[in-house]
Amino acid sequence: MVRLSLVNLYLHGFTDPHIFEYDSLTSEERWNEFADVILANPPFMSPKGGIKPHKRFSIQAKRSEVLFVDYMAEHLTPSGRAAIIVPEGIIFQSQTAYKALRKMLVENSLVAVVSLPAGCFNPYSGVKTSILILDKSLAKQSDTIGFFKVENDGFGLGAQRRAIEKNDLPQVQMELAAYLNALRSQSSIESILSLTSTAQIVPKEKIAANGDYSLSGERYREGRSALTTFTRVRLEEVCEAILTGPFGTSLHESDYVANGIPVINPKNIVAGSVIKVGAKMVSQATRDRLKFALRENDIVIARRGEMGRCAVVTAEMNGWLCGTGCFVIRLKPSCELGFAYLQLSSPTVKARLQEQAVGVTLLNLNQRILADLEIPLPPLEVQKEIVAEIAGYQKVINGARAVLDHYRPHIPIHPDWPMVELGTISTIVRGSSPRPQGDPNFFGGPVPRLMVADITRDGMYATPQIDSLTELGATKSRPMKKGDVIITVSGNPGLPTILAIDACIHDGFVGLRELSTDALPEYLYFALLALHASHGSQSVGAVFKNLTTDHIREFKIALPPLATQQAIVGEIEAEQALVAANRELITRFEQKIQATLARIWGEEAPANSLV
Repeated sequence: MVRLSLVNLYLHGFTDPHIFEYDSLTSEERWNEFADVILANPPFMSPKGGIKPHKRFSIQAKRSEVLFVDYMAEHLTPSGRAAIIVPEGIIFQSQTAYKALRKMLVENSLVAVVSLPAGCFNPYSGVKTSILILDKSLAKQSDTIGFFKVENDGFGLGAQRRAIEKNDLPQVQMELAAYLNALRSQSSIESILSLTSTAQIVPKEKIAANGDYSLSGERYREGRSALTTFTRVRLEEVCEAILTGPFGTSLHESDYVANGIPVINPKNIVAGSVIKVGAKMVSQATRDRLKFALRENDIVIARRGEMGRCAVVTAEMNGWLCGTGCFVIRLKPSCELGFAYLQLSSPTVKARLQEQAVGVTLLNLNQRILADLEIPLPPLEVQKEIVAEIAGYQKVINGARAVLDHYRPHIPIHPDWPMVELGTISTIVRGSSPRPQGDPNFFGGPVPRLMVADITRDGMYATPQIDSLTELGATKSRPMKKGDVIITVSGNPGLPTILAIDACIHDGFVGLRELSTDALPEYLYFALLALHASHGSQSVGAVFKNLTTDHIREFKIALPPLATQQAIVGEIEAEQALVAANRELITRFEQKIQATLARIWGEEAPANSLV
């Protein structure tokens, strides 16, 4: 990293760059050096047992994110500025070190907080983050802090991070600049509030009022008094026990049997009350020796691997064992089982657990992290009402998902319709790829190329979004036209799509060129989709299943007259519109669930939630 940084600075015109490698948390070597500008995305991970810093920090802490932010705030010049990406723990954690850090920032250097959406650092991390904006000179003359919220950054928040239309960054950048300029010129900030949709300007005295110096902008939003605020308790306070062992530690390969009592590990936990039985099983005698067994209504939560994933133990799982990769939570009567599961499985709790995980090679949770987790605890009757409310929403979601899972377009075949092979009504061509892969002479140009990941069962038309070729690369690939029917031969063999634009196709496809005028592309799509499962079963290969060009050439479909094809396409499209309504129903009721969970935490519901 030192060498890369030096080269980067050389390339940007710094003839005498200064890059130093040292441990700023445990070494005092450069403590007396200060910076005018600091831009940082410091590491959030703390090793097991925490960090042992030197004694010159203002904040006494062992967490890396606290120490790094403290270091930067203390090492700005009197007019210094900083922008620091931090995990959500810095924003709201109630431990003494976090509160002391926030107090120091609010009093000395913090001028703004920009909330980022969870997932904006995918695929590397889904942790929710914010940006702290520090400016020591502005902070001294200002009695307010600005809060800004980014809900969309121009890309989807899943692992693929595909481009989307919604992008709040330009708006937030404009609002933040206007706010900082208003502070510098000591002018009114009212105009910012009237123009903005994300900014909240909060007096410092309001932030300091309850002593925790929370930097969550939603807490200070006007009208928040309508939200329900419940007392928060440590998870340990509502548990009879949080168990971590010794079950699992005393097992040896000789203890495992082919048929016996299941041993649950993180990979066996799915969700809800679903636990998949894995390969690990032990005998009754082994379980008796370990003197531990799961009980009905225990909650099993993964401490590593699928960290934070949890499930409820049902009656049929009573007596199973649990490996050391999981915790077992046994609740007191004061906490309703369904309510506890909702809290532990919520994205809020998962993010908090993941950011506090410890370890160097393999991150995991320890018992103290879980015991110290704070959750809202309303009265028991309210807990039951919340569980019933969300259960009602979930029933609607499950019903709509059943429609999506089971719907398949069906074409009733009339015996008078001729059965034709695809090879007789079109020219079958296999996709191709330039070699070598990644060669800039071939890849990254203006010509779109369809990849298998671009198509799904959710729509008839596909637009390439992942890959592209140069003009030269396109000459070495397989160009197809808008409206051509394309069929996968690998990945998900036999799945059809129709090109929405002119594009080349990857070698995981075959394309149907020069389609006969007797066949509509849309009819062909639905006919192939209805046969997708049977076509996929014809695929060959020991490791990866593939269809050959000859397979597809010999695919047979019933081909009615054009007028009949048009009528069938119209009927299926009408059905699919109704199916799509179920997809919208799922989205709406998932938003209702998120709104309810936000209400439990005393937070504003997401902007797109229905409350």
